[in-house]
Amino acid sequence: MSVWEVHAIKYADRNSRTRADSFIFDDNHDAPHPMDYFMWLLRCGSEKILVDTGYDTMEARERGRPIRLDPGAALAPLGITPDDITDIIVTHLHYDHAGGLHLFPNARLHLQSAEMAYATGPCMCHDTLRMPFTAGHICEAVKRLYSGKVAFTDGDAEIAEGVTVHCIGGHSRGLQAVRVRTEAGWMVLASDAAHFYENVFSRKPFPIVVDLQNMLDGFDTLRRLASRPELIIPGHDPLVTQVFPSGPAEHICRLNQGPVHGIPGLSGNA
Repeated sequence: MSVWEVHAIKYADRNSRTRADSFIFDDNHDAPHPMDYFMWLLRCGSEKILVDTGYDTMEARERGRPIRLDPGAALAPLGITPDDITDIIVTHLHYDHAGGLHLFPNARLHLQSAEMAYATGPCMCHDTLRMPFTAGHICEAVKRLYSGKVAFTDGDAEIAEGVTVHCIGGHSRGLQAVRVRTEAGWMVLASDAAHFYENVFSRKPFPIVVDLQNMLDGFDTLRRLASRPELIIPGHDPLVTQVFPSGPAEHICRLNQGPVHGIPGLSGNA
């Protein structure tokens, strides 16, 4: 039975946001609400799977959203180079999750069919829906497809023993969460199915959404997939770096042993 190490790797943050940027119909909409940017590394013996890739310095300049670390360099404290990565689970194709695909030339991509169809289909005629995507990142995914390096899934699928993906949708049409067997139990990397703990635990939707019902239903799916609510890992919450231990570097948190501090807002654990 495979049991995986899981590391959250922070490569950027954005501290000029407010709660209106994070929650629909929030009463305290003007209050500051910072966001962290992560990718995640799964490791079991010699097996390694990267979940998402972050984005690079060029994308950072074009969007005016600086990064603290190049995604490839951010892996170095774990003894991994970009060339070592042979499998990437792409939770969805938004710029901050798929903007570094080109940095990992040897990787096979694991992607929901619905996400590729969404990112290359008629929905992209709408500026609002197209905004979180960057054409060059989608082209990179298509190039991998034509070189035989994309594995499509439809719904739920096993990527490796102890690692499964589950299509959630909502925020993006083919958004998938990743379920991982760890020593603490089944952990769920929510990615943007829950940007923040508050999204899922208080059922507050995130404003960038293509299907609101799928997003809300997805909160229930995350709870069902995780062994315990505290093993749901949101995609952008700075609290992750506060409730999980850091190491082997300051920008990396080890998740697989579970949180070492209570999660504010989680009933019975605040």
